[in-house]
Amino acid sequence: MNSVASGLLALASAGDFSSLEERAAPLFDCQSCGACCSYSAEWPRFSTEDDAQLDRIPQDYVAADEAGMRCDGVRCSALSGEVGKSTICGIYEVRPDVCRACMPGGDDCLMARKAHGLPAP
Repeated sequence: MNSVASGLLALASAGDFSSLEERAAPLFDCQSCGACCSYSAEWPRFSTEDDAQLDRIPQDYVAADEAGMRCDGVRCSALSGEVGKSTICGIYEVRPDVCRACMPGGDDCLMARKAHGLPAP
């Protein structure tokens, strides 16, 4: 058993759950954020997708030059909802690789959150 697992097991055995909460990483709820999907029209670009992946993305969401996702200003057209409140990706299951690479709490996420005036949890 690694040291993290044994430490968590010891805390759980002792019933000291407040320490678990204090040590937990901040939560990033993408469905109440959406900042990364409305940060830059340059982000939702196709680069590593193969033809089969691209064929699954509905044409309505693809930019006229077919280099990436269609954006309304800096906002990806597949994003619905209000940034910082409640959002959802209309093509989440078939989203481009660049979207999959943006990890909650990662540098890109934090940069987009900052641009929208959203705090880092």
